Amino acid sequence: MKRKKVLFVATVVKTHMMQFHIPYLKMFQEMGWETAVAARNDYEDPADCQIPYCDAYFDIPFERTPWKRENWTAYRMLKRVIDEGKYDLIHCHTPVGAMLARLAARDARKKGTKVIYTAHGFHFFRGAPLVNWLLFYPAEWLLAFATDVLITINKEDYDRARRHMHAGRIEYVPGVGIDTSKFRQISVSPSDKRRELGFREDDFLILTVAEMTRNKNHITILKALHLLKDRPEFANMHYLICGRGEVWGKLEADAKNLGITDHVHFLGYRTDAPELYRCSDLFAFMPFREGLSVALMEAMSCGMAVVCSKIRGNTDLIDDGVSGVFAENNPQAVADAILTLYRDPQRRAELGRGAAEKVKQFDNENVHQLMKNIYLSV
Repeated sequence: MKRKKVLFVATVVKTHMMQFHIPYLKMFQEMGWETAVAARNDYEDPADCQIPYCDAYFDIPFERTPWKRENWTAYRMLKRVIDEGKYDLIHCHTPVGAMLARLAARDARKKGTKVIYTAHGFHFFRGAPLVNWLLFYPAEWLLAFATDVLITINKEDYDRARRHMHAGRIEYVPGVGIDTSKFRQISVSPSDKRRELGFREDDFLILTVAEMTRNKNHITILKALHLLKDRPEFANMHYLICGRGEVWGKLEADAKNLGITDHVHFLGYRTDAPELYRCSDLFAFMPFREGLSVALMEAMSCGMAVVCSKIRGNTDLIDDGVSGVFAENNPQAVADAILTLYRDPQRRAELGRGAAEKVKQFDNENVHQLMKNIYLSV
């Protein structure tokens, strides 16, 4: 009997496919399916690209910017993969990967291939720049007609998709899933970890785990710390930034210009994020746009107090004053929130307990079962 075949498509392997979709490749293999992945190899050493539970890998030169010339090459390569592969199911992710996959799968759909698209956060949203609506809304609206199941991971996108998109079906799944138990069970001594990092027991550690891009808006937190630097509490405040990205150099220059260099620590890409959550006092997260942040869910799973922007995705996770605190996205409001929580350890502990309880709704077990039901129904 011929094995059924599934193809996963995303723009990149390391920072998307490996982060979110290995459990689903494993799920399909356990059901007896043949699995394939089409994405750009974004490893520094291409030989490190080893995808578990993947029977066939296709290195497609996707570029994140939709109108780059390389994406025309990527489209032709992907169409050949789809036409020759005769897949029963294609699940596509990320704006460019999903756009090209749905265009390339038009002929395959006529022969019975089903196409699922997970929107990890539409680029158009309440408060988004007009250019985002002009560029991305028409494309998503049109491509919805070439989508059998459109999956959204936050309530704002789900409500908008149900009102305006014309996919075969529209589903809500609360994120990509997170193993909350793994973070609850981290056995690390916060004191030892602090010493390893060069901090004292009484230092107040503020943590952000996010790519260093303009959207993640680290600069507002830096400016908030600048507003606090003449207060006595600032003496033992330290801001830890985990991640890499295009604005790293600019943020280092900003910290220097703001006079807070000694209190800002750029840690780069880390494999010990769970331990950093455990030894830090406050998770600060002020992006302009978000789908449903995995880093925020991880911090909540570790029982961290959170101060964050009141935007789509964050509002799915945070009940203001219960599982975290919303702050207006400006330096003064963030500074006020940081100072208030600095002064009230009991309040931080209460928010941490609320966060750990709230995030259970987004656990792997629940999300994976919902996804399995969708796959089987298709």
